[in-house]
Amino acid sequence: MTPLPKRKHSKGRRDRRRAHDALQARNMVACANCGEMRLPHRVCPNCGHYKGREVVSMKKE
Repeated sequence: MTPLPKRKHSKGRRDRRRAHDALQARNMVACANCGEMRLPHRVCPNCGHYKGREVVSMKKE
């Protein structure tokens, strides 16, 4: 048998537990080379630049 709570948890206690469960927007920054939005401290997926230099060569279409 699994343990069961002896008393019902109040709505306030339940809601305080769920206070940190909301989704947050991701922190995006503009690429200095192409202006595309990207995650900070990551290589730009659009142009392949990081910290002002090309790290990943991207194919031109």
